[in-house]
Amino acid sequence: MNSKRLINASVGSELARAVCLSASKLADLQNSRFFAPFLRALSVIAALAIGLPALAPVLRGADATSASDRSRAVLAVTPRTGLPPEADDPNRPRNLRLLKPGVWIDDAGVDDMGNIYNQYRRSSFGTWSNYDEAIANPFPLTDPLVAKNGQPVKDAATWWSQRRPEILGAFYAEIYGRMPESLPKVAWEVTAVNESGGVRTKTIVGHIDNSAYPEAAPAINVTLTLPAKASGPVPVMVVVSSAPTGAPRRAAAAGAGSAPSGAAPVAAKAGRAAAAPARVPAGPSPMQQVLDRGWGYATFNTASVQADNGGGLTQGIIGLMNRGQPRSRPDEWGALTAWTWGLSRVIDYFETDRDVDAKRLGVEGHSRWGKTALWAAAQDQRWAIVFTSCSGEGGAKPSRRNFGETTDNIAGSHWMAAGYRKYGGHWNDLPVDAPELIALVAPRPAFITGATQDPWADPRGEFLAAVTAGPVYRLLGKKDLGTTEMPAPDVALVSGEVAFREHVGPHSDVPDWPVFLDFAARYFNMPAAKGPKN
Repeated sequence: MNSKRLINASVGSELARAVCLSASKLADLQNSRFFAPFLRALSVIAALAIGLPALAPVLRGADATSASDRSRAVLAVTPRTGLPPEADDPNRPRNLRLLKPGVWIDDAGVDDMGNIYNQYRRSSFGTWSNYDEAIANPFPLTDPLVAKNGQPVKDAATWWSQRRPEILGAFYAEIYGRMPESLPKVAWEVTAVNESGGVRTKTIVGHIDNSAYPEAAPAINVTLTLPAKASGPVPVMVVVSSAPTGAPRRAAAAGAGSAPSGAAPVAAKAGRAAAAPARVPAGPSPMQQVLDRGWGYATFNTASVQADNGGGLTQGIIGLMNRGQPRSRPDEWGALTAWTWGLSRVIDYFETDRDVDAKRLGVEGHSRWGKTALWAAAQDQRWAIVFTSCSGEGGAKPSRRNFGETTDNIAGSHWMAAGYRKYGGHWNDLPVDAPELIALVAPRPAFITGATQDPWADPRGEFLAAVTAGPVYRLLGKKDLGTTEMPAPDVALVSGEVAFREHVGPHSDVPDWPVFLDFAARYFNMPAAKGPKN
């Protein structure tokens, strides 16, 4: 894919919208009962002629102007139809070979162990992945310190009173979706306490009141592991994942967090061995590293709150609030917001637990849970620090960048607001982007990481977003990255409150934990571990 193809797709879609809108306005001016149907039919023909879906305002009538009709119109936006087979697609980048259904790779994109570097996928909007920096920036990044009215934000008071609320509101309305009002109460129960091997583990369940719709039964499942000899409340790192226990997380092959399943690895090139598992960094697990600091390590199971699939939207906390019905408004919440609601309720519990220092809570997530952790910290200022690993699109990667995973890949995802799909092919229409998301965390510390073998998550883009968020940290009296130059792999930028590191290796958070813990120790008032760290 190149920028010309992206722009052509956008222009074509805008043309269809213009034709439909013109038909609608002309129809409103006519008294004839035959004229409006004629123009509606003409609009459908025009849309189909350029290979785009007939948009809902056309199908529902030129007089569809009510709020409910506009909502249905956005929700009815669909991907393109009539696309050629991927193998025959003239827009497919050259010199690719099929790895497995829906995933293509190039010769430069596989290492000697078979780890995938460059994954090419065609989105449902017809656009292909790009890894060429020359065409990676079709649109400029947004400036968090320019208000919606176009005026610059020059002081902290304006940031807190005006700019931050409008950024947060835009993320709720357009990107991740709003939490409903009158969410159910949560009753907490410690169901088990076990002590062995120098640690004490609590199994904690948040029982969500589902009396309004018993068919949905979400719960908040947390496992909290503490040093058995802790003499008082300790800082706690909350790790977001779908795992039900505190099992150590290990490295995964690049892109494993979002790659389609169902196919075995293939040989990287002729004469090479089949893909081997990614190397696991030696040393203690992240959980053991946290416990060795004298801190607590908690896991938050997203699956018990809301399923990680579109079919689960009528179940979980979203299904409970909608009484089992599909989402019907563009700003209705997706799974990412549902998970962050659960994380905020975990803080509520920790504020009552005598073993936990609720003023020193950190949230960490990798891949889709890296998106979750960053969005959680952006909303709830009780999180003292955030570690977001390989979060990619919908996380720390700018949506306006045409590199790796893009808006088109997640436009219809259950992760996002119901109406987010309208931004497929229209990236520059997004009211906010990754720089604003990171800026919402300020002045609290944010540790952002990527991996050399994970270009799908666009580490350079994540770095650029952190750079662009830096002025907000400075405005609030904190330090930024200290440079605008991308650091070499394994070199950490940790002198300021916004930090960045791209480790050598695959799609994983494991290599970055030691560096993060030294970074976090500055804010948890703990001594850093001895020994050099990059």
